[in-house]
Amino acid sequence: MKTKFSYFFILLIIIPALSFSAVRIKDISNFRGARDNQLFGIGLVTGLSGTGDSGSVTSEMISNMLVNFNIYLDSQVKTKNSAIVMIFADIPPFYKEGMRLDVTVAAIGDSQSLENGYLVQTPLYGADNRVYAVAQGNVLTGGANVRTTSNLQNRYKVVGYISEGAIIEREIPASIVKDNTVTIHLKQPDVTTASRVSSAINSTFSFKIAQATDPSSIRIEVPEFFEDDIISFLALIEEIEVVPDAKAKIVINEKTGTIVLGGNVEMDDFTVSYGNFNISIENQKINGKPATVSTLITALKSAGATPQDIIAIIQNASSHIYAELVVM
Repeated sequence: MKTKFSYFFILLIIIPALSFSAVRIKDISNFRGARDNQLFGIGLVTGLSGTGDSGSVTSEMISNMLVNFNIYLDSQVKTKNSAIVMIFADIPPFYKEGMRLDVTVAAIGDSQSLENGYLVQTPLYGADNRVYAVAQGNVLTGGANVRTTSNLQNRYKVVGYISEGAIIEREIPASIVKDNTVTIHLKQPDVTTASRVSSAINSTFSFKIAQATDPSSIRIEVPEFFEDDIISFLALIEEIEVVPDAKAKIVINEKTGTIVLGGNVEMDDFTVSYGNFNISIENQKINGKPATVSTLITALKSAGATPQDIIAIIQNASSHIYAELVVM
């Protein structure tokens, strides 16, 4: 008995490259001096239903906490209803005392689940070992498990979140203006984008106040008119629109079958055979627009290719693709 195989032939001829649209400077950069700071702490989650830590360290921590309330026990508390956790939070710039932060809670020991637990009041420290916030509250581990025909991943119950679970106790100083200048740092350093940002700022104010000092930094002189109104000046800078540029990159996650790429990743002419697929790229350029990887993926999906097929084809053709290939 002979087995019949389907054989797909894909020919791509005209595929225009996509381009970036204009975005606000606010969306692609930050002002120097205005950055997040990381906070951390070690605390205790209690109220668990027998899913906490099994070791003695948790019992010792509970005993030490009771001592702070002048409660002394003859023996350690033995329980699996508590777990030692690490607490993490980011404090944005200019956040003041009394404002709240979201926190992440992660089990340290052998706890099976933090579901429905409650974090006992825990100080959160900065890199300078000073307390900047205090965290406390109900730990959420996500929605309920859903049984469907699809192969969904079960919830990860030893990491949880507390929405607005920390209260800021000390403000972290931040200064944007230095020597009557402000500096913009691009989130994605790029020579072309830095040049475009400085040009757009100078064009908006009709005279040269901005200069790109390196691929990530643009230094801006504060005009005399705005020296007493820095916030209005910064607001004007943030709203200026530019077209960012970026190096073409394809990121492949083989474990999940995910491919992430920009719309303007171009290809050279090539032919590749893989399984039941025979792919031929012919750049019959119209208006100087060559073929792109995004349309290749669309064509492969239409022909019935699986994510694993598409990943393998892209990897085999990587030498003909004008982009950096990152495989995770």
